[in-house]
Amino acid sequence: MAKTEEVRKQMMAAMKAGDRPRKDALSSLLAALKAKQIDKQAELTEAEENAVVAKELKELHETLDTTPADRTEAIAEAKARIAVFEEFMPKLMEEKEIGAAIDETFAELGIGTPAPSDKGRIMKALMPKVAGKADGRLVNELVSKRFA
Repeated sequence: MAKTEEVRKQMMAAMKAGDRPRKDALSSLLAALKAKQIDKQAELTEAEENAVVAKELKELHETLDTTPADRTEAIAEAKARIAVFEEFMPKLMEEKEIGAAIDETFAELGIGTPAPSDKGRIMKALMPKVAGKADGRLVNELVSKRFA
């Protein structure tokens, strides 16, 4: 089932259960998914849906980071939304899995010992394989370690 339909279904369940904070969080996520679908003028792929959820999560984490500590209500709301949104994120790849993808990319590109000048080429080939499945910062860090 598409993520959009799953969000809609869970939002309806939250409405029936009277869980307003969860319903509001799901409603905002559904709105973001629908907006992306309207922009694209076609159904979203699973990767695109995951990207929307990841973007919304990133914005909530930024809100948490910038909200003053005395605004406890806003902080609690952001944390509650993060918990709901994380239910719709796929499990991220672990370091071993990312390392295997890096090795595979090296083999595809014919790189035995990578040089720092190869990093752009490596990342360009690697990122589509791990997009939405791995944290970009972690991927970058693991690729950079290969140059040491």
